[in-house]
Amino acid sequence: MLDHTGFVVTDIATARRFYDAIAKPLGLVFVHETKDFFLLGRGRGQQPTLWIGTLRPSYWVAGSRPGINQMHVAFVAATQQAVDDFHAAALASGGRDNGKPGPREGITPYYGAFALDPDGNNIEACYRG
Repeated sequence: MLDHTGFVVTDIATARRFYDAIAKPLGLVFVHETKDFFLLGRGRGQQPTLWIGTLRPSYWVAGSRPGINQMHVAFVAATQQAVDDFHAAALASGGRDNGKPGPREGITPYYGAFALDPDGNNIEACYRG
């Protein structure tokens, strides 16, 4: 459904370390990278991609800044173990727990975990069985 989405971070090196750590358990790779941003996805030329960078987007309204409107992104995980590995990698690389791995009430089957990235964006990995 989506082609791409993205959000602005305050420090590209800190963000790169965090997303590098969570990419492997989710089967993601860095498909493009500059000093100001990077694209995360399944592979070069494949959509969707996630743009993460420090550049000011042209669509921002006055007063916008990184972290003011936190984003929620949910990545598909291939297994429950991948969700567990995502969560562990997120916490080990500067993320904060925002929901330990486990089933979620009201959604069956659904196994997910949440972590806040260094800018407070809510990053999730989920496995739907």
